[in-house]
Amino acid sequence: MKKNYMMNANDVASELGVSKGHAYKMIRKLNEELEASGYIVVSGKIPRAFWEKKFYGYQNIMQPA
Repeated sequence: MKKNYMMNANDVASELGVSKGHAYKMIRKLNEELEASGYIVVSGKIPRAFWEKKFYGYQNIMQPA
């Protein structure tokens, strides 16, 4: 099964074990960061790649040692 490109509040809440309301607050904050960097954002959703970079250090994992 293919993962969606965008994550919604349900996805964020289940990943972190937080309420849906808190997940929306986190998405809003991450979208503000993306928008400040010049990206177009979708309200209530966050790109999975950006999520992984911010929470799991994806960028550090992919760089050669």
